[in-house]
Formats: sequence, structure tokens, C-alpha cells
Amino acid sequence: MYRRVLLGAAAAVAAVDAFAPTAGFFGKPALASRATAVKGFAAPKARGVSGVLSLQAKNAAATLPATVKPGVVTGAALRDLLNYAKEKGFAIPGVNIVGTNSINACMEAAAKYGGPVMVTFSKGGGQFIAGKSCDNTNDKASIAGCIAGALHVRAVAKLYGVPVVLHTDHCQKAWLPWIDGLMEANEEYFKQHGEPLFSSHMLDLSEESLEENIGICKKYLERFAKCNVLLEFELGVTGGEEDGVDNSDVDSSRLYTQPEEVWYSYQELSKVPNGMFSCAASFGNVHGVYAPGNVDLQPVILHNSQKYISEKLGGKDPLPMWFVFHGGSGSSVEDIRYAIEAGVVKMNIDTDTQWAFWDGIRGYEAKYHDYLQGQIGSPDGATKPNKKYYDPRMSLRAAEEAMASRLAKAAEDLNCIKVL
Repeated sequence: MYRRVLLGAAAAVAAVDAFAPTAGFFGKPALASRATAVKGFAAPKARGVSGVLSLQAKNAAATLPATVKPGVVTGAALRDLLNYAKEKGFAIPGVNIVGTNSINACMEAAAKYGGPVMVTFSKGGGQFIAGKSCDNTNDKASIAGCIAGALHVRAVAKLYGVPVVLHTDHCQKAWLPWIDGLMEANEEYFKQHGEPLFSSHMLDLSEESLEENIGICKKYLERFAKCNVLLEFELGVTGGEEDGVDNSDVDSSRLYTQPEEVWYSYQELSKVPNGMFSCAASFGNVHGVYAPGNVDLQPVILHNSQKYISEKLGGKDPLPMWFVFHGGSGSSVEDIRYAIEAGVVKMNIDTDTQWAFWDGIRGYEAKYHDYLQGQIGSPDGATKPNKKYYDPRMSLRAAEEAMASRLAKAAEDLNCIKVL
């Protein structure tokens, strides 16, 4: 089924995306033969980008890696982008989306703030894209929706002129069949284009023992590595509630990861040839937005973990692990920047952008309220039509603009401004 879904939509995306095999992450590259072009279609050149992309970060001139280009970033290019972010001291906004409107808002924002963006699909978000009325037995709607959303990004990302990372969010043990379905799509896409459909997937097995968590992650990473997919894994627990997972009452001790746990994970996952991974280590993170004083973030845990691993490895690299920051909505700029100094290369954002999307619609309705009470009749006259006001594109566009504006603010907090 997944192959039919993928192949059916791939013909449409072929007209607007040029694909080339990417090198592997470490050691021998993972390669696949390149698919022949679809007859009658030609891939356009990237718009608005020429020569070497450059930036100024921390007031120092630098150059974006040559592998990182507008469009979806995978494999060696993703590795280079994350290393570049760590080196230059910025983090990529990782934004949960629920449809093409929120997807487009992400890329619009990235084009405005001048940096990369990570478009993130949750299991529930994928189901929503497919349609809530669809049968989701065996996660087939969640899988199909994520694939459809990923193909949409691939079809239009280059038009925005920015690098885009395609990612999926929390997958607990019971949800692994969802990732299995997406990996079938990645493997099929890799055979055709020499790169995976998605850039990365997250496995959240933090409810299991450390040994089982990393054992399962290692098994999946062996599969991921064969088609250049990055693994994001979680240690500890992110509090709060998101997408049907409620950790509101979790023992507070589980909100804080220990350096020894990070080192154990690093050691085990580093054994996978061609493997590439990032760590969502808990340091008091909570999904959602809460009143000041209710969340105790301790980014120093990330600093201590990096120091611990670095010393174990001989001290040559002070930041050997790529960390990611979950539950970023509502966090102080001070905590965010301190976490970035510890090697955080991506921060998840959902609650704040959900509110911004809604607030755009709310503001539109308030502004044009009197034109939205009927199809005919407005302050301009009893017989005047109101079609141009209740056209769904009008309120949805207001939502996109509001979400893009909020993301630009998030990018500023993350030092991700004008890094292209």
C-alpha cells in the first residue's frame, strides 16, 4: 500500500524537484541508483540562490556548507547543516504542522528570517492530513498523511529558497508500526532517487528502561542508516501533554537526564555503521505553555553531558552530541541561548505556533465581523455580496501570516536569523 501511495504522488513531485544521491554519514556511503526522469518533465533550477550561500553569525563571516541547498536536506547535507548550526551557535526551529497551510507558513517564515526550518509531522498530524474520517487501522491514514505532506514539501520547498528538514515527532513503542510504514516509503524513495523521503524520525522510548530504549533505537538505526535517515531519540521524559501523550503527572526525577545515560546511548548508537543520531535529553522540558515558575529548566544538564562525553572521548571535541530541545514553547530566551551553547541544534515549537495560527483567524474574524454574518448584506449595502470575505483562503491566509510571524520571532530567539 505504501509503495502505491508513494509512487502515485511521486510523479507529480518529479516536475519540481531534482534529486541526486547523497553521501553516507560516516564510512562507506549508502547509495542507490538514480531513477530516470519522468518523461515530459524537467526539474527547474533553484530560484533566488546563486553561487555560495553565506551568512553572518555571531558577527563572524562564515560559509554555509556546499552540500546544503534549497529544498529538502537529507544524508550528508543534513549532517553538515547540523554541524554548521552547532559551530555557529544557532538552532533550527522544529515546527509541528497539521496541513499544507501550516507547512507553507513554516517555509514562508524561513524565507523571511533567512534560515533553515524543520517541518515536523506527528502521528496525529499525519492522520489529520489524510482526513479524520479515514480508516486509521494499522496507522494507514497516519502513514499516508505523512507521506502526502512530505511530498508536498518536496514539491514546493525550492520555491521558498530555503533548506528544509523533513522530520517526524514522538513515536512511542506502541506506535512503531507507524515508523515501519514510513520507513517502507523511505526505502522505496531511496531506490528511486538516492535519498530518503524524510530526513529524520524520532523514537521516544523513554517509558522503557534505558537498555531497552537504546536497544530498540539501535535496531532501528541499523535500518535508518541504510538509506541515510537520522534517528532522534529521547532520554528521560518531556512533561505535559502533546498529541495524545499525557506526561502531566510523571515523577519529576524523570524530567532530568543524567550524563551517564547520554554517554551509554552515545556509545551504543555509535556502533552502527553509517549511523546518524541526535538526542532529546530531558532537562525539565514540558510540552505546552505554563505560568512563570511552573517549569524548572536546567540546561546545565546538557553542558555537563557534553563535558562527560568529551572527556570519555579524549577531549578533542567539546560538543560531541547533537542535542535537541523539546517543549520549547514559552521558554525564556536566556534558557534557549544557554541550551544552544551546549550543542542544541533544533528546538521543537508547537503550542506557540498553534496559538498564532488560531490568533490569525480570530483577528481576521474580528476585523471583518460585519461582513461575515451572511452571504448577502454588509455595512456596504443590504444587497452587497460578501464572498471575498468568507472565501476560506482569506482567513487561512491570515492564519499563515500570523504563524509565520511567530516563527520569525522564534528564529530570532534561536539565533537562526540570516544564516543563509
